[in-house]
Amino acid sequence: MIDSSGEQLGIMQLKDALERAYSEDLDLVEIAPDSQPPVCKIMNYGKYCFEQSKREKEARKNRKTIDVKEIKMSSMIDTHDFETKVNQATKFLKGGDRLKVEVRFRKRTVAHPQFGEELLNKFADAIAEVGVVDKQPKMEGRSYVMYVSPKPNK
Repeated sequence: MIDSSGEQLGIMQLKDALERAYSEDLDLVEIAPDSQPPVCKIMNYGKYCFEQSKREKEARKNRKTIDVKEIKMSSMIDTHDFETKVNQATKFLKGGDRLKVEVRFRKRTVAHPQFGEELLNKFADAIAEVGVVDKQPKMEGRSYVMYVSPKPNK
């Protein structure tokens, strides 16, 4: 038995422990039911539950979620458009997000998938200082897909 100030009171009967908790206007909480004899503590259980939920909420707030952002390009993209996509990708990677870079093929461009692979390799070289390629370029249906994650900080 432990009282509200944290002082050990020793082994007591359940009836005596409940009377003591009732006299202090607090609750008797079993904190180690598996031990022999079980350990109980006198505390304000409502306040304890509130503090527990507050700690969990704080832990959830400090957790960082990593989103997967998508960048889609055509296999016949112009240089300025390509640079814009690289700048956008750099911004996403610096923000800590993962990237899914996709080169879509439409109509007759499907006959030349090597252009898409070259474009993704060029893209990977352009963002090499801020990102690391997770999955190498791979053909999925009518598009080439590559995954990039931010470089870990030292």
